[in-house]
Amino acid sequence: MAGVWRAYIGLGANLGDARLTLKTALAALAELPDTRLVASSSLYRSAPIESSGPDYVNAVAALDTALGPHALLAALQSIEQAHGRERPYRNAPRTLDLDLLLHGDTRLDTPTLTLPHPRLHERAFVLRPLAEIAPALVLPGRGAVSALLPAVADQAVEPCPPV
Repeated sequence: MAGVWRAYIGLGANLGDARLTLKTALAALAELPDTRLVASSSLYRSAPIESSGPDYVNAVAALDTALGPHALLAALQSIEQAHGRERPYRNAPRTLDLDLLLHGDTRLDTPTLTLPHPRLHERAFVLRPLAEIAPALVLPGRGAVSALLPAVADQAVEPCPPV
């Protein structure tokens, strides 16, 4: 793949069989054109933020992709749709949420996509799994993932027990 970027995707679900949904979503990420699934974190459980509903199951995946940021976002939204994602209101419970967290060194702020993800550094449910697969990763303008973890230590995120 020429022109390949390392992209990080946040995965989350809190409706239906969330664990199974994340596993099938990871398989779908691995099947994207011009893309290779490089790593995926363990599954983590967290309470909803600024919302209600069941706890979330979260993970982070690393991809090497030749897809540009908007093309990758469209592919992620297609995977969400295939899993029954609806957007009735902001922070609604969801069958699947795929967030494009980082796309190489891309900095972008459009009506449909902001990179890096604007709340990435504030969310333990993203930072903990991201630190598992890329602890030395530096977030543009924020610092190393591992150095950001103490600031979100008060957010309850725990590994999902094995099934």
